[in-house]
Amino acid sequence: MTSDDHARATTDLRDIPEADLDQALDLVHLAFHLKPADKTRAYHRRTLRACTRIGAYDDGRLSGVAGAHRVTLSVPGGQLPCAALDFVSVAPTHRRRGILTAMLDELWRRCAAEQRPVSCLWASESAIYGRFGYGAATESYRIEIDSSRPLALRIAPDSRPLRLIDPADAPTVLAPRYDATLPQRAGRFLRDAAWWREHVLDLDGSRGGDDRDGFGAARVVALGDPGGIPAGYAVYRTRGPGENRPGAVLVDELEAESAPVAAALWSYLASIDLTSTVRIEARPADDPLLHLVADRDQVRVTGQEPSLWLRLVDVRAALTARSWAAPVDLVLDLRDPALPANAGRFRLTAGPDGATWHPTTETPDLALDVRELASCYLGGTPLRHFVHAGLVTEHTPGAAHHLDAALATEWLPFTGENY
Repeated sequence: MTSDDHARATTDLRDIPEADLDQALDLVHLAFHLKPADKTRAYHRRTLRACTRIGAYDDGRLSGVAGAHRVTLSVPGGQLPCAALDFVSVAPTHRRRGILTAMLDELWRRCAAEQRPVSCLWASESAIYGRFGYGAATESYRIEIDSSRPLALRIAPDSRPLRLIDPADAPTVLAPRYDATLPQRAGRFLRDAAWWREHVLDLDGSRGGDDRDGFGAARVVALGDPGGIPAGYAVYRTRGPGENRPGAVLVDELEAESAPVAAALWSYLASIDLTSTVRIEARPADDPLLHLVADRDQVRVTGQEPSLWLRLVDVRAALTARSWAAPVDLVLDLRDPALPANAGRFRLTAGPDGATWHPTTETPDLALDVRELASCYLGGTPLRHFVHAGLVTEHTPGAAHHLDAALATEWLPFTGENY
């Protein structure tokens, strides 16, 4: 019997009741070396309380915790129910006993019961989750603008008025503009008013927004006439100049319906008094900002990293739910050690009218792991990159290019927010 088999046999997996929420948080904070303030701990408690909660118990005490938010994720051509993994922790005394594997096996069962064909996460350690079938599905850039001089642009900014919005009113004002982006970019979460207040704007400061590296509370600027849907908006924070550090603007989110609207918002952010730099922690890799500036030395990409990791829990449901940019008809030999129902040879026939996914005994055109298929699913990573890396076997020359053409999207997927 392997250690994972032993863990399945001896670990008592069950729902974490509300009476054990504080015990669960103690384990999470221990695992992540956190000492949150009371307000932040209360936020963690509210968030965990709203999750699907899986606990691994040893003699009545929690030795493992896994939570999953019930969210909806934008995918090419639509939206899918998704289990967003969070709070994953194993007691340091119980590592390497298969507890994480057991909790994720339970999560897959719950995803099937709730008809959630995909799961996602933000990986604290990227080496861990690939072996559970998660692949990095979106990339983001960190960008810095030198705002010590006016931002030089190659296009004229939109001339409509800018106005500051009370953050308390922002969910109602901004939601229609954000919602309009969902069909354009995959990898985004649907938001309700509570998500706006807590995750995006941090209105009560419980996530540290009142003093995040010296930056203050969220401010909101919108472009367009009052009363209508804004043409664009930015959520940002500011920090005045101090000893050995310049004044700066930290941009949490910026949405725009067009390049001129984006140009107007970036110009505004780069012109705020007593600041000389604009920092953006996450922007799409195909952000038009990098092209519309006249001087690329003024706008630097300071980092690039994977953002959202995706897991196809039900491959058939996921593939048949998304849109396809071009016709494709291929046989895939898919590996999925954790979920045998996904594994085997399947014929994918897809195009603008939809897709089918059926078992077959035919010779495969491509052989790959479910992890690589997840990375390609939103259109962010071409499959041919994995062929070049030796991670996907192309039995039929050109098969990867055909699948890439079918998976392609106009805009790269992007996930700019953590949950």
